[in-house]
Amino acid sequence: MTDANQPGGPAQEPEVPATDAMRCRSCGNEERASEGYPCSRCGTFICLICTFRGITLCASCRGETPVA
Repeated sequence: MTDANQPGGPAQEPEVPATDAMRCRSCGNEERASEGYPCSRCGTFICLICTFRGITLCASCRGETPVA
């Protein structure tokens, strides 16, 4: 019987770095998922910077909203 730490053992898979990045659906920047809010209409990710700027809708939903 072979051990994983010895030659001839099972192949080691490369570690994939864990990431929680999401692309903001308003500005397109990639930010940490925990640093943003959902679009008020459809729930897609809006980054914190856009939220601070008062943006609550993603680009798709803003296109559907009539401009007053």
